[in-house]
Amino acid sequence: MSEKLTIIIPEDNDGDRLDTAISENMQDVSRARCQKLIKEGAVLLNGKAEKASKTVREGDVATVEIPELKPVELLPQDIPLDIVWQDENMAVINKQQGLTVHPANGVYTDTLVNALLFHVKDLSGINGDIRPGIVHRLDKDTSGLMVVAKNDVAHRSLAEQISTKTCRRIYYALVEGVVKTDHGFVEKPIGRSKSDRKKMGIVPDGKYAKTFYTVIERFEKNTLMKFELTTGRTHQIRVHTQYLGHPVVGDKTYGFKNQRFDLAGQLLHSKEILFVHPITGEQMHFECDLPDYFANVLSKLKKV
Repeated sequence: MSEKLTIIIPEDNDGDRLDTAISENMQDVSRARCQKLIKEGAVLLNGKAEKASKTVREGDVATVEIPELKPVELLPQDIPLDIVWQDENMAVINKQQGLTVHPANGVYTDTLVNALLFHVKDLSGINGDIRPGIVHRLDKDTSGLMVVAKNDVAHRSLAEQISTKTCRRIYYALVEGVVKTDHGFVEKPIGRSKSDRKKMGIVPDGKYAKTFYTVIERFEKNTLMKFELTTGRTHQIRVHTQYLGHPVVGDKTYGFKNQRFDLAGQLLHSKEILFVHPITGEQMHFECDLPDYFANVLSKLKKV
């Protein structure tokens, strides 16, 4: 059976296109799919069929009829996967740069989930068939440590620890410019950018976000930094470093237009993770090296 949703257009989307407003108020539904639904007549704005380009206003009522999706069978793929540690309840993964965490928007292959289905026997089912075992995410081009749950008990415990920040994740990043203060924090709200809806930004009505930072090493034109989050907003470190005027090196979305190094993505790495084992109660602490491409840039900087 199809699913029918009602969306009251919020203030954030006042003046936006219909397809943009709908996609931003429906979880994991792309703008392209919203455009298709609108074209098929499955979206009504204030009871009328409209074009995707129709301007919406705060308080408008949109109804969306989502047709029943055919079941998706995710296939295991022999994608290289660095499993740092595992037991019968969970695993700690060192995700490589360039690997998307889970399928979305009609893409069902070449993700971390496909790799997990090949390399790990059991995964928790709380997040459904598309995201088995996935407790939290890293951006596609962010590397480093993640926890994966193998059963629902472990999943609930790890998710709670991440939500309450008792699961600590420590990131290293190389940023542009020389950061003057040895340590500090950024406490600025993050939300959808008003100028580019595909990006996040510092916006007055955004969600509360706080990032602590420490300088590890300064170079002539760059700084190696350590970050720890007290909130988990989308692209938080990347947005907050951009706000500081020191964006992450290699960041194609928030970084400098002209990059000095030939990189596939940002030099941002989840280097340490600390949590309580969901079953035994043991304090767990894992740390991994910076990836080679990150370490190679640091070596070049030290020779200058």
